[in-house]
Amino acid sequence: MKLALYLPNFRTKVTVKELEDLTDLAEDLDFDSVWTLDRVIVPESSDRGEMQHPFGMMQEMPRGLPVASRGEFLQGMPLIPWLAAKTSKVRIGMSIIDTPYRSPGVLAAELATIDHLSNGRLNVAVGAGWMPEEFAACSATHIFPKRHKHVRETIEIMQGIWTNELFEYHGEFADFELSGFGAKPVQQPHPPIFFSGLKDAKRAASRVAKYGLSGWIGIQDTPEELREWRGAIQQELEAMDTSRTIEDLEICSMLWFVITDEEIDQSPAGKLTNLLVGTAGQITDQLKRYKEAGLTMPLLWPPFQDVPVAKTLDDLKRLKEEIMPKVDAA
Repeated sequence: MKLALYLPNFRTKVTVKELEDLTDLAEDLDFDSVWTLDRVIVPESSDRGEMQHPFGMMQEMPRGLPVASRGEFLQGMPLIPWLAAKTSKVRIGMSIIDTPYRSPGVLAAELATIDHLSNGRLNVAVGAGWMPEEFAACSATHIFPKRHKHVRETIEIMQGIWTNELFEYHGEFADFELSGFGAKPVQQPHPPIFFSGLKDAKRAASRVAKYGLSGWIGIQDTPEELREWRGAIQQELEAMDTSRTIEDLEICSMLWFVITDEEIDQSPAGKLTNLLVGTAGQITDQLKRYKEAGLTMPLLWPPFQDVPVAKTLDDLKRLKEEIMPKVDAA
């Protein structure tokens, strides 16, 4: 099982130094990858719990974000080239890039340059977004009803630009004649592409299968839910003329992570379950269950609040030195 760190750039208060310390430790501990979070705004209505949809459109979540609208969170996209410069081994990416906020051709060209800045260490994770208020702030309100189609076109354009000297595309969200977009990515045929789908397993599975993607990223998934996602993706792969199987993919989930002194109630509570919050023993047992269920890489997610970075730094060391040897031996 690989380990990935989900940087807490989306917090009411966070500093560049804190993100730097976490990144340095992830590299020292030989983590596979470090990811940022894509959140452009926090609407003021979130503070009152009056957003149009609950977090991630997941019904068990509140209609408000866990970060204040007046918070000093940092944007995830500019942090990716910064990560490229700050690191030399760990892979980098953003989970996930909400494609409707970006022009597909511009995104593809800029990501190719970032792959050069990192000497071929870029992961690309894409998704549709879920917050109408954020679409409005990004001048993308008109895309919201068709956001899933925007993801599809973006994947097609990225793969086309990255694998052809010249490329043209004629779709709904991009329409351009044969053009060159500069340097191709270092990674061939292109950087790994991950798809994030939180609600519709069949849609996510069809994207992964149709476009030959490298992996899938969920959020707060139980081992049982991961088995369902893996089954859906494998079914889609079997329906296509491909030799790829579920074993060829990275299966990931963003999981809140804290080591506690006392045992924590981990009984099912939907996406709010303390899946990787608990004592070292509880987390060891849970990671063993995840490994058996087919999770290949947890994205360890420091909570939005109440857990200082100094605590997370200690927890990551304990995870690597005390917990993972037991998980790997299982």
